[in-house]
Amino acid sequence: MSFIAGLHHVQVSCPAGSEDTLRAFYAGVLGMQELAKPPALAARGGAWFRAGTCEIHCGVEEPFVPARKAHPGIAVTDVDALAERVGAAGAEVRWDDNLPGVRRFHTDDPVGNRLEFQQA
Repeated sequence: MSFIAGLHHVQVSCPAGSEDTLRAFYAGVLGMQELAKPPALAARGGAWFRAGTCEIHCGVEEPFVPARKAHPGIAVTDVDALAERVGAAGAEVRWDDNLPGVRRFHTDDPVGNRLEFQQA
């Protein structure tokens, strides 16, 4: 028996003071909505974002080291259009065809965390 109902959020790390850069990417480029953090958590810095049921929480970690291997895998409705948008914003788009039947690419957020976007 599993008690797991679903995935609520994925947290990635960020350096202190990077919130505006993260907002420009997650909200501006990816089109996610920024969520208000509870006051006790907002005092720690970082930012939270949501699109549909997908949440990404960017939490301040010092010393900061970006995740280069670990990453959220995010399902999207139009992977080609998103890749074009991400590339136009200046981020590298790295296509990966190693999963049969899945079109996907990897990129890095502005602080260096690896992200995967995929469409079956």
